[in-house]
Amino acid sequence: MPERAEVRKKAEAARQKPGKFGPDIELSEYTLEAPAYEPRPLAEIDLVDRERLLSAGVDVSGEGRSGSFIQVDKSVIHASPTQEGIEVTSTRAALETYDWLEEYLWQVVSVDADKYTASAELNFQDGYFIRALPGARTVFPVQACLYLKEADISQNVHNIIIAEEGSELHIITGCATDSPELRGLHVGISEFYVKKNAKISFSMIHNWAPKISVRPRSGIRVEEGGVFLNNFICLHPVETLQLFPAAFLVGEGATARFNSVMMAPEGSHMDVGSKAVLSAPGTRCEMIARSITTGGEVINRGLLIGEVAGVKAHLECRGMILKGGGRIYAIPELDGKVEGVDMSHEAAVGKIARDEVEYLMARGLSEDEAVATIVRGFMNVDIEGLPPVLAEQIEQAIELSQQSLL
Repeated sequence: MPERAEVRKKAEAARQKPGKFGPDIELSEYTLEAPAYEPRPLAEIDLVDRERLLSAGVDVSGEGRSGSFIQVDKSVIHASPTQEGIEVTSTRAALETYDWLEEYLWQVVSVDADKYTASAELNFQDGYFIRALPGARTVFPVQACLYLKEADISQNVHNIIIAEEGSELHIITGCATDSPELRGLHVGISEFYVKKNAKISFSMIHNWAPKISVRPRSGIRVEEGGVFLNNFICLHPVETLQLFPAAFLVGEGATARFNSVMMAPEGSHMDVGSKAVLSAPGTRCEMIARSITTGGEVINRGLLIGEVAGVKAHLECRGMILKGGGRIYAIPELDGKVEGVDMSHEAAVGKIARDEVEYLMARGLSEDEAVATIVRGFMNVDIEGLPPVLAEQIEQAIELSQQSLL
């Protein structure tokens, strides 16, 4: 692992390096200052809007969860597991506890990738550390919340998630603001390590606001027989969102699946996609994206790279334009580097067929209800391998979005 001083040096060199995709952001327009909040039990947390968190899949009661993590601006106010074999704490606390954890920092995300990764290192404000010990399996998902409360804050976090050999870890992370009027920036680094025959399902539900810019940077390493499921739901306004997690399937039989469901209202710019590098025999990857615009802009990216024979991967991007002025731009890419790879893609952008609306109206629905029903079916992505409580939470998030169409 690079020495810490070398990591800082690389970050310093990338201070002004713009992101590869999407609008650039002037970091100096945001503050790093915010009140410090003391940790407290879940039952005593009164710093957050519980309803806004619930819309992002986070239940402050902790019911039906194997652990909870909540960070408000730069302060971790709660971090604890409720199941044996599962660790939930802050990244800072974990680094103080485990000397070996330094070896996991900046290994699947490059610190000098751009100004946002650099800021996460140079202006580190904590983040979450979630780990399943060997053979441990979460009964309920662990929940993690990253919350913006202070106006014009830049939140810079670094998350580390590890599923040790033979373990199974389900996580739901909800991101939200204290007010729909809040302006701010979220920069989040997430590094995932799926060990031999382990599994991580990671579901991210965003409930940001029209003046929030979001710059996550994620990397995933999947070893032999490992499985990584990534589900991304963004059905609320956001000023700009740039998301492009990269999975590295390095072990034989490793699998990754990416599912995303997005709705972009007027004023929102979403540049979202995923990347997978299949570099071991028998590796598999599937990417499915569903996007709707009601006036905003969605760029759907997908990149599959096959480096050895016998890999199999598929990419599917589908978009629906509901209102004039909206835009959906699909960019599927396949990069086969050897003979014997099996990779495919399909992309489609369209509108609601009038005959489908009329069919439903003939059966008693109003026009608005018919449109909402069609959209509901379009957004329904069958996600394999989720525990029932997590599947239900995603279902509820999609259900809530229908209110904006009626």
